[in-house]
Amino acid sequence: MGNSTQNHKLVESDPINSVRHHPTDIGLHRKSRFLSIAFDDGATFELPYEYLRVFSKAAEVWAMGRTVTGKEAVNIEHVEPQGRYGVRLLFDDGHDTGIYSWDTLYALGANRERNWVVYLKELERIGYQRQELRQEEKRIKLLYFSWLAQKLRKEAEELVTPPSVVDVDTLLTWLGCRKLGAAPLFDRERVRVILNKQFAEGFSRLRDGDEVGIIPTSSTAPATLDLV
Repeated sequence: MGNSTQNHKLVESDPINSVRHHPTDIGLHRKSRFLSIAFDDGATFELPYEYLRVFSKAAEVWAMGRTVTGKEAVNIEHVEPQGRYGVRLLFDDGHDTGIYSWDTLYALGANRERNWVVYLKELERIGYQRQELRQEEKRIKLLYFSWLAQKLRKEAEELVTPPSVVDVDTLLTWLGCRKLGAAPLFDRERVRVILNKQFAEGFSRLRDGDEVGIIPTSSTAPATLDLV
């Protein structure tokens, strides 16, 4: 915990007497350290464990009046249903009183970027430097589909990525630079990425042992050589 007054504000809508949003799927991704949740209106979100922890609405957290820090490596050990209202998240740092309604989780997902910018500005104000987790090489399994498999002349391969590859975006950039002419094949506008059988965003973190599927979003392949 830091020692400064907490003044970052959570952007959300969370009525007490009704729940407007209802989930259709929820899961923990321990290797990538995020909670995925899908709602009945089609919205899907990936919420990093650290983000959920620092924006916990538990009474004792807000009563302390401090900005929550030092949660870069926190994990969620268990999810407990709370009736039809939401879930209680049990973190490995001992925090187990945070109840997240479905509306709260929806708001955290919809406003994630804005909330996180405000949080980082608050950390800067109090002089706290987030500790990025140590980067290291990762062995991942890649699955290629449709014209991508035809272009690369393979449907799967295992690669050891350099420390600079930390998420989906940096993976696609690295793959595009590995061989001459490959960059158009891994353009983010042309492919969709599945991480451990779940659709992933560009910011989705990678971990050793991950399985990454790369699926073209169009049936038309870019004009490149088949063998790159």
